[in-house]
Amino acid sequence: MKRVWGLMLFCFGLGMAVLFFVPETIFTFFFVIGCLILGYNLFCC
Repeated sequence: MKRVWGLMLFCFGLGMAVLFFVPETIFTFFFVIGCLILGYNLFCC
C-alpha cells in the first residue's frame, strides 16, 4: 500500500510541475518538491 501512495504522490507532483509554466507562488514550489520527495521515498523505501 505504501508503494501505491508513493506512486500516486510522485505522479501528482509531476502533474503539478506543469504549474511552473504558469506564474506560481513559493508555496506551490515547495508543495510540488515536497510531493515529489515524499512520493519517491514512499515508493522506493
